[in-house]
Amino acid sequence: MARKAASLWLLMLFSCASAIHRSQFPPPSHFLFGTSTSAYQIEGGYLEGKKGLSNWDVFTHKQGTIQDGSNGDIAADHYHRYMEDIELMHSLGVNSYRFSIAWTRILPRGRFGDVNPDGVAFYNAIIDALILKGIQPFVTIFHYDSPHELDERYGGWLSPEIQKDFGYFAEVCFKMFGDRVKFWVTMNEPNLMAKLSYMDGWYAPGRCSKPFGNCAFGNSSTEPYIAGHNMILSHENAVSIYRKNYQEKQGGYIGISVSARWYEPLRNNTTDLLAVERAISFNVPWFLDPIFFGDYPPEMRKILGPNLPEFTLKQRKKLRVTKLDFIGLNHYSTWYVKDCIFSSCELDPIDGDARVVSLVKRDGVLIGKETGAPFFYDVPHGMEEMVMYYKQRYNNTATYITENGYAQASNSSLAANNFTSDTARINYISGYLKFLASAIRKGADIRGYFVWSLIDNFEWTFGYTERFGLYHVDFKTQKRTPKLSAQWYTKFLKGLFLTSEFQNGSQLQQCTS
Repeated sequence: MARKAASLWLLMLFSCASAIHRSQFPPPSHFLFGTSTSAYQIEGGYLEGKKGLSNWDVFTHKQGTIQDGSNGDIAADHYHRYMEDIELMHSLGVNSYRFSIAWTRILPRGRFGDVNPDGVAFYNAIIDALILKGIQPFVTIFHYDSPHELDERYGGWLSPEIQKDFGYFAEVCFKMFGDRVKFWVTMNEPNLMAKLSYMDGWYAPGRCSKPFGNCAFGNSSTEPYIAGHNMILSHENAVSIYRKNYQEKQGGYIGISVSARWYEPLRNNTTDLLAVERAISFNVPWFLDPIFFGDYPPEMRKILGPNLPEFTLKQRKKLRVTKLDFIGLNHYSTWYVKDCIFSSCELDPIDGDARVVSLVKRDGVLIGKETGAPFFYDVPHGMEEMVMYYKQRYNNTATYITENGYAQASNSSLAANNFTSDTARINYISGYLKFLASAIRKGADIRGYFVWSLIDNFEWTFGYTERFGLYHVDFKTQKRTPKLSAQWYTKFLKGLFLTSEFQNGSQLQQCTS
């Protein structure tokens, strides 16, 4: 019996000694560890404080758009509970918080109406409370929600007019909050939103055409790239305004966050290797190549031809000159990729325009452990491969992992105790952090990491059927309950050694006692 106990102790000791540790990352003065949220997903209060209607307010009230028939009218009620949520962040020990500003709280009618003082006061209160707790605000200007009036007036992101609106919105944010906000993200995942909103019709405003979907309006062959083109030029406009009028006196930084899917070839042959190159080109480089180099990747131009808009010489020059201060990468999973030029494939709703199909199995074996989100798998080595690829492609530009997280499948009948022992989330986060630390050791200029998400929230078309939070939210009572992952993150940030493979909560106590 004594020999067995000693063996178990040695096994635990080895596990803890080989664990992830805060010291594997730069010190807090040079590295941000935080959590992420977005306005529509957590705030609620959709008609309070003189807020205008957003595209998502309208979209979620249409029958059949959200999996569980829900909406973000109340969400996690952060609008009324932001002080409580900031206390949660403070208890975690994070030194930064990434959140977004609801466009319609600040400008209920875009540039066609006045600045809303109630909305400005709300975000001033959040920013001031964060700074008081020693938490750096990391602010996203646009995270999917835009004024519905802009869709009604001129078609939203399908019109060049939105470049003026976005520039105006960004400037109001710089003017009102830039004295305290030192990190600005112009947009969140525009490369994903353009496809989900205008190719598949899954996101607001729900436009698409066959074979990608059967929407009442839209053209899946052209509109994603028109919208994307206007987003890129809107980003450039916002960055130009910041550089010219605010950056020098405010001393901040500005960048963009993109969805950074990663890919591996299904087979180690030429066609699948080329398919990976195409899949990558239609993902992050779709947006970052124009920002860094002034034009779209050649793979996109070759496949899409005239459906891909052209930048004028003046626009190309402005893009190259303006650039950005940092890249934000939102990374969750890796997929196998199969070529669909020389092989027949089922249509892929995300990567199909690159003439590929993304898969999660090779020879019947999953690419990684399943999570509670469909098609998201736990593939931690993809983090390092993805980071190192973009390190090389974009000259090791300063980078933040602005989202990375794990979903638990949920339904309204499950109580908090079904979610609080979330060892799978701990294993996921620690695994991805391990490979991120490896990329840093190999020279990648990574300056921060943000867990998605602080609290359970409204997950877009999935409604409340997925929970990404470190804190459980009972959406009937709005009670917040820490999950085991919140305890783990706190201990990690305090510099305690933590095993990267948890089976149960007792291991957390053993490794830190």
